[in-house]
Amino acid sequence: MNDCRRLLVTIGHPELVAAIASEIASFGPIPFVRFMELALYHPRFGYYVREPEDGAERIGWNGDYYTSSDVHPILGRALARQAEQVDRLLGEPDPFMVVEAGPGKGLLASQFLAACSSQFRSLYDRLCYVFIERSPAMRERQRHHVTPWLNEPDKLTWINSVDELPPESITGLLFSNELLDAFPVHRLRVRNGHIQEIYVDYQQGEFVECLHPLSTDALAAHLQRLNPDWPDGYQTEVNLEALNWIKQVARRMHRGVVLTIDYGHTARDLYGPERRNGTFLCYARHSINETPFVRVGLQDMTAHVDFSSVAAAGEAAGLHVTGFTNQLSFLMGLGVERMIAELEPESPAFRAALHLLKPNGMGGVFKVLIQHKGIARAELDGLTYKPFWESALTGSETSVRTL
Repeated sequence: MNDCRRLLVTIGHPELVAAIASEIASFGPIPFVRFMELALYHPRFGYYVREPEDGAERIGWNGDYYTSSDVHPILGRALARQAEQVDRLLGEPDPFMVVEAGPGKGLLASQFLAACSSQFRSLYDRLCYVFIERSPAMRERQRHHVTPWLNEPDKLTWINSVDELPPESITGLLFSNELLDAFPVHRLRVRNGHIQEIYVDYQQGEFVECLHPLSTDALAAHLQRLNPDWPDGYQTEVNLEALNWIKQVARRMHRGVVLTIDYGHTARDLYGPERRNGTFLCYARHSINETPFVRVGLQDMTAHVDFSSVAAAGEAAGLHVTGFTNQLSFLMGLGVERMIAELEPESPAFRAALHLLKPNGMGGVFKVLIQHKGIARAELDGLTYKPFWESALTGSETSVRTL
């Protein structure tokens, strides 16, 4: 028995809903991971690919959600400081490649480039900045925000995916901010002592959830490594694409650092008893819901990142863990106090900067994983303060228990 259950009446982008319904009609119920992939990344109608009909922004104060770069440019300045230290560790190579994956509107890039241009001129003169972005609409927004640097030869490059970079072609820094949480996830639920996967069917004009056996051997193997002990009714997510992503990055890194900023946890925390309903959420106009079938293609979908598994997958591919911290500690190590001291106390800019540092908000929820390849492990300034024992990250991928 498939244990199907009817959900809210489908509302969403009509062509996208029709495309998903057509695939289900042709092949039967699809794993939720495939539904999420189509909803977000369908090549014509996906949420991240299509330009909104009303011209509104996806990201920002007037969009569905905002990122750190929308709040204040401090993160971009801190990343520039960290890049300059990595540059020195690498012996100041020419070129020094900076690859930003999932660059959003291009705000973080503009903040990074402005800081490098004004403070780290030697690095800036050798800098080659690569955007990994497949959405034509987002590319246009990025070009708008980096207009001052568009005419500089070989300074900025756009590619569709990390696959377009040759193996071991990166000497420098690859970073992402809120990328991995937007990768499609497998959603799981425990029933009668067995872990089953959530599938999506389409019946009488509505999407319907169904439970089926696990869809892939890779998913089964990953769960075997996690070795969870989840009770009946426990629901969670697994992001296999993030693990494939970090392996691809490892193959393209020659010498340098990979820096991943996202909201997430170690495996032990992510799959603990307090998260028995998982972390999957949808965002629309800064409101949060847990119903992915209400605004299909018109809202963002996310799930928290399992940093333990990302670290382990990278390690297996040659990316070694440099350190793990949170955004507050990362920014403190890179001199955020000095940056804030330059602001007028109680000004809007001052309050915005503090928003990035709140321990119970963006400062604590967002984690920073730094990995390296081709260089000795270094004490980076962004890792001066580490609120976690390193074993909490590297020792948590196996034997996730909830009892």
